[in-house]
Amino acid sequence: MDVPSDWWRSFFTGAPVEMWLAAVPPEQSRREADFLQKMLHLPAGARVLDVPCGGGRLSLALAERGYRLTGVDLSEEFLAAARTASAGRPLPVAWEHRDMRDLPWPGDFDGAFCFGNSLGYLDDDGNAAFLKAVARALRPGARFVIDAPAIAETVLPNFQERRWYPFGDLFFLIQNHYDHVHGRLETEYTFIRDGRVEARRGFQRVYPYRELARLLEEAGFGAVEGYGSLNEEPFQLGAHQLLLMATKKTS
Repeated sequence: MDVPSDWWRSFFTGAPVEMWLAAVPPEQSRREADFLQKMLHLPAGARVLDVPCGGGRLSLALAERGYRLTGVDLSEEFLAAARTASAGRPLPVAWEHRDMRDLPWPGDFDGAFCFGNSLGYLDDDGNAAFLKAVARALRPGARFVIDAPAIAETVLPNFQERRWYPFGDLFFLIQNHYDHVHGRLETEYTFIRDGRVEARRGFQRVYPYRELARLLEEAGFGAVEGYGSLNEEPFQLGAHQLLLMATKKTS
């Protein structure tokens, strides 16, 4: 499958944005916010980085609890949805249009998270640069939580070539190919609505757990812990989700 290395620059417009905005019910956002609040060990009024933030659902959920959020995303359409959702609400949240590696706030944040299966869209150098950028933006001892379901121990035991998802009047088809040479999942996405068909292509790097933990350690994180769900059971082979928590080293 011929997928350009910078596919993500133009992917998140139109149907993909509409799909992701409709995909997660409010109860799921509440449970994820509960998990983040607990895992990040946030003090009252903490500054928290959401990168990439998408439509801002988790930034808004945490801002409603009194935390000060900064949401970063490259998609203008996602940020427009986030700004619309926060308009007229006195919430401590700022939206930043940036590449996820462009985080010019050294040591400013008390915690950070990367949710929505957003890790691995870049090449290996880009993914490593992202983790290092997050580490620089955090104060020593602050925590970083990643939602990383595209991990080898999750993807490969549960691999499916084709899957369908309905979202209202939008139908979403995923056709997967696992590229073992480059260690990545290459996917053709087809969006169907009212007889109109729109196709996009992308890839996601599929790291083994140990390799992702090593990248975090090289970026300046330690104390890496993995959970298999929001219920906090330990991650294991075949789990359908990886929630990874790491702490920025103090020296």
